[in-house]
Amino acid sequence: MRKIMRGVAVAAAVTLAAAGCAKDGDGGSGGGSTGPIVVGSVNALSGAATFPESSAAAKAVFDAANAAGGVNGRQISYKALDDKGDPAAASAAAREIVGSDNAVALVGSSSLIECEINNKYYAQEKILSMSGIGVDPACFNSPNISPANVGPYHDMTLTLLYGSEVLHQDNICALLEIAGNTLPSYQAAIDEWTKITGKKLTYMDATVPYGGSDYTSYIVKARAAGCKAITVNPVEPDSIGQLKAAAAQGWNDVTWLLLTSVYSENYAKAVSNAGAGIYVPAEFYPFTDADAAQNKEWRELMTKNNIPLTSFSQGGYLAAKYFLQVIKGIKGDITRESVTKALQEMQPISDPMVGTPYVFGKADKHHDNTAGWPIKLMSGTNKWELSAQDWLRIPKN
Repeated sequence: MRKIMRGVAVAAAVTLAAAGCAKDGDGGSGGGSTGPIVVGSVNALSGAATFPESSAAAKAVFDAANAAGGVNGRQISYKALDDKGDPAAASAAAREIVGSDNAVALVGSSSLIECEINNKYYAQEKILSMSGIGVDPACFNSPNISPANVGPYHDMTLTLLYGSEVLHQDNICALLEIAGNTLPSYQAAIDEWTKITGKKLTYMDATVPYGGSDYTSYIVKARAAGCKAITVNPVEPDSIGQLKAAAAQGWNDVTWLLLTSVYSENYAKAVSNAGAGIYVPAEFYPFTDADAAQNKEWRELMTKNNIPLTSFSQGGYLAAKYFLQVIKGIKGDITRESVTKALQEMQPISDPMVGTPYVFGKADKHHDNTAGWPIKLMSGTNKWELSAQDWLRIPKN
């Protein structure tokens, strides 16, 4: 992910009267034997933080499938709605897609709030959501939502594992920017690292603000605590401010263990001093490796459709690709019921763009993508480089 909205406080779910599911001619909801297969998504397309690439990538996948004849002769009608970063809009968008449009599933959603707002509604309506990019904790703790990406919490565990077990950093500290109800999930990610390694943080501060004007005091405290490496979950501008604050203090030997939220070419170009290096476990195979065979089909499709090459578009592309593979195997009508059954009973799908096979299944929560590809950004290079020859994985319990 490139950007996480500053200071988001996830609101309580908005209670609206749920629209009744329309029924098609053969009595099944969410589709039928004729007409288009309706698929939707709820996304941050406007507001303080936007990332439209996920739904745009999903649409490109579906458009290509339609051009090749569709699924069993039926076209896919894809509808990407905007939640505007607003709880009421997120709730209304889900009800339009699920209730009014009678979609068979949601695919490629990318939002800061929609999982928290809509997960209970999806369970009520017996519809599944394959998010392109999951962000808030509810995306990974619902039986009806299964994101294609690793997510910021496993990303945190992975970056800590790389720092302690590969870079052999001893004094690792955490500066956390907490939005809404995310602190318990970040703490669980840190606890998972401790459980695996037996190591603990030297120091942690979970009061670091989004959009801070000056991070000097936080940097000074971390340095005084003896930190040699710092893990942060920042938005790009905040990370740049933190790096500048460290450089201003002459702290040029600190290692930064960050998340995919800063993985972009613009960020790399903006960093003037990366200290002893910035390390990130990319959620998908690194898109900045331009010649990689792993990303060839995705890169060609995105370029053809003028969609930015980002981890957001990787997530949306994969969610749509997984979805198509599953529904093409459905015997009989493609309806909400048959799609739900197929996703819950699907076999795992492997893809070179990810280190963990994707499966929806019947679990109470879906947080199964546990692999990242380590990349690094060194001072003076302004370019992301691979820092491993294989995926870094969170060990199974």
